[in-house]
Amino acid sequence: MQLRYFVILGSFLAAVIGSIPASTLAAPAANPAKTAVSEEASAAILRMGQSLRAEEFSFQAQTIRAYAGPKSEPLHIFHTIKVTVHRPNRLLVEVTGDDGATKLAFDGKTATIYSAAQNKYASIAVPEGTIEAMMKEVVGRHGVDFPLADFLSEAPNKAFLTGVTSGSVVNTVTINGAPYDHLFFSQPPGIELELWLSKNEQTLPRRLIVTYRSLAGQPSFIAQFSDWNFNIHTADADFAFQPPAGAEQVTLTPAAAPAPAKKTGGK
Repeated sequence: MQLRYFVILGSFLAAVIGSIPASTLAAPAANPAKTAVSEEASAAILRMGQSLRAEEFSFQAQTIRAYAGPKSEPLHIFHTIKVTVHRPNRLLVEVTGDDGATKLAFDGKTATIYSAAQNKYASIAVPEGTIEAMMKEVVGRHGVDFPLADFLSEAPNKAFLTGVTSGSVVNTVTINGAPYDHLFFSQPPGIELELWLSKNEQTLPRRLIVTYRSLAGQPSFIAQFSDWNFNIHTADADFAFQPPAGAEQVTLTPAAAPAPAKKTGGK
């Protein structure tokens, strides 16, 4: 799983307007270990990926991000995220939370990030014009934090398992009267993933918990999914961003490349 995407969307304007800074995520292992994901877990993730490759769908997620405060105290921030997808080149993400309201709109050519609290926005050109290219440009090049991106990629099952070295189905649980598979995955160095998938043909995500064991305070990201809808009918206008009155356009500059990690002994 490409966990650099899995941070609170409320902080994604940090590079633009100085919002809440995202936690520093662990870098991927230099020499990835062999993958040991059970056949049952792999099959469930594959079914999920097939469902999420649908041309159009929408869903909602309630998220909680744990992070360390200035005195290393454990703090939490809450968000409600509404996502609308029209593959291959339209995306709308609307967020409300403890730090205000934000929006990401992608119309196939331009990704626009908007903060309602600051009434500021930044636009980023996406030459390739796909959701996948937009995520690489906005997240990879500009360092914008984007949650749940693996579920929106062109191959969600492959994106989710990127970097994962082991995984299995823990058990079957009942949530609101329906059965769900509870899965557990490990990703070096020190990242643990719990995922609950509906135990049916669609195999849709219901819950996700990401725990960073190698970071101070072992922070976590929690998402609870709901309102999955694969019968939506969107128009291009739904993904077009119209600046509100008085909104100020700012420039989002490319993020600085991180310094190379020092080699240490052992594995």
